[in-house]
Amino acid sequence: MLSIGHIDPNSEAPLYRQVYESIREQIASGELEDGFRLPATRELAGQLGLNRTTISAAYELLEHDGLITGHVGRGSFVARPHPPRPGFTKRNQGGVNWRELLDPTEAAVTPSAGAISFSASRPSEHLFPIAEFRVTCAEVIAGPEVQTILQLGSPAGYAPLRRYLLDLARVEGEARESDDILITSGCQQAFDLLQRTLAPNGETVLVEEPVYPGARHAFQRARARVIGVPVGPEGIDLEALEHALKTERPRLVILTPTFQNPTGATMPQHAREHLLRLASRAGAVVIENDIYGALAYQGDTPPTLKRLDESGDTVLLRSFSKLAFPGLRIGWVIGPRPLIQKLTEAKQWSDLHSDQLSQAVLLRFAESGRLEHHRQHVLQTGGERLKAALDACREYLPAGTVWTEPRGGMNLWVRLPQPLDAGELLPRAEREGVSYLPGKYFAVGRLDPGALRLSFAGITPAEIETGIRTLGRIFTEELERVRAASDLEAPALV
Repeated sequence: MLSIGHIDPNSEAPLYRQVYESIREQIASGELEDGFRLPATRELAGQLGLNRTTISAAYELLEHDGLITGHVGRGSFVARPHPPRPGFTKRNQGGVNWRELLDPTEAAVTPSAGAISFSASRPSEHLFPIAEFRVTCAEVIAGPEVQTILQLGSPAGYAPLRRYLLDLARVEGEARESDDILITSGCQQAFDLLQRTLAPNGETVLVEEPVYPGARHAFQRARARVIGVPVGPEGIDLEALEHALKTERPRLVILTPTFQNPTGATMPQHAREHLLRLASRAGAVVIENDIYGALAYQGDTPPTLKRLDESGDTVLLRSFSKLAFPGLRIGWVIGPRPLIQKLTEAKQWSDLHSDQLSQAVLLRFAESGRLEHHRQHVLQTGGERLKAALDACREYLPAGTVWTEPRGGMNLWVRLPQPLDAGELLPRAEREGVSYLPGKYFAVGRLDPGALRLSFAGITPAEIETGIRTLGRIFTEELERVRAASDLEAPALV
């Protein structure tokens, strides 16, 4: 039988989170067995004296974590995971019982199919300079180092590329003589290696909220204690961060201060300097994800945290993936030499080394000036697409909608007027040929049902205008329907 403990309205934990934790603990302990039917949201809300949307948010988070399953018309049922048995468990018929052997994991965030997709934060493949890329590949393959490039290499990465990137970072003031560099298979591998090295035993990690799901998953799957700190128009909320640093004593603070994913927010320089002081006093390591920093369409961006950090302890992550050829999977980590040595050891055990041919091609692409020429083209088209997205939001989204207005990057964060739920409206949008990612994919501990991310960099201005016009019509019609229904349900006054 479900029994919800005391719900404290004065707690810092949101009400839905308290309900979620109570049910999660009962599922984990076995008090609620597989297949147990949870009360309907309206029923449980009445029992607890809470709003129905609070219960719906708790149930949605439980389903997101794979602890319950919802069935339209039937209700929500416990789906408690079985711990895997040691070794390989055999079925009676023979073979491996993978269901028992493996822990369930959350499904990866995959862009939904749609004629116009705002789901993927990535560059348009139609902008790739294919002719120049072919020339670059031919130059590398015809070069004297091709045999060495095709041999096994250093786990730290292709040495000429490492020297090029580290020298460039030192010229720009973003690396010290005490720093070193590791080439990774994109920033996602960097997050994985940092988790293995700095948070292997359930340490506390602070991240932005909303946050890029890949960063959250890398640490949550390793059972790290991941805590979200709210993001506002100027990046992470420093007052909330200061409180979390004092009360949670985190090992790491992970953030994207420039064109943050998913909001597009950028921290001003004074906020960056204050953040570094807070982290230094708390003894927390700052991990700066700067994969969007090169995509400023208007004006300059503030100096990186790594550049501003007088201690030299900040760890900087970068990648070519948002600028050119994400399929080549080349990123890098710059940080204190002892840390880079440990990360390199972890990488060696993971994959020996990253593909050297891809690294050599991108090095040649950069040294030849072709990368900078491509970047200028990306900045021009990116600015046009950002403007198209902002103009369409102003023209087509219903009154009461708010959205961020970044000066670069790839993403806008939109909040629909209450009581619209972006997740519930997504299937209708997909039926009409448009997709996006609801805010739930970026949540850590606070669900924002009305939020969604629009990623604009991969589609044309015309597609952006058409897609947002379609979404605006869907959202407006649903808002009018809900408000009309609410007016009908209002009690008569006599």
